[in-house]
Amino acid sequence: MTETRDVVELILQDHRKMEDLFHLMRSVEADRAAALREFADLLIAHALAEESEVYPALKRYKKIDDDELEHGEEEHEEGNKALLELLEVDEVGSAEWDEKLENLVEAITHHTDEEERTILNGARENVAMDRREELGAAFLEERERLLKEGGGAVDNVRCIVRS
Repeated sequence: MTETRDVVELILQDHRKMEDLFHLMRSVEADRAAALREFADLLIAHALAEESEVYPALKRYKKIDDDELEHGEEEHEEGNKALLELLEVDEVGSAEWDEKLENLVEAITHHTDEEERTILNGARENVAMDRREELGAAFLEERERLLKEGGGAVDNVRCIVRS
């Protein structure tokens, strides 16, 4: 991956990484439990960093739809609930695991597709590169801090879903 500070590109890189982790979680040859742990940490850190550092800044732009930003936050909640359901499955690779994984994939894929088409395209078209790089630095810093905390642990995800 190229080293970028553009918040749009950083978010897109995370989205592609999530897709890669979905492939691992579906693969019988992979360490699916490890892929889920990595995915959970990334999803929680990514979403919280977006909500604290990116979405509030984008609300200041008239050509970026506030409703889309609020909808994005609602979809983060849906993704977190789907993640929690998968984390609570006892047996990796069971029929229940496969079902909950597909629910998670569907929730996250729907959100990333919509976010890329609406919010990120809006940011690319309406926010100057220097501002996108400032947002990218703030997003990265918060995301890294949250990744170090291991926010994808099941107890933490439970707390996030319940709040």
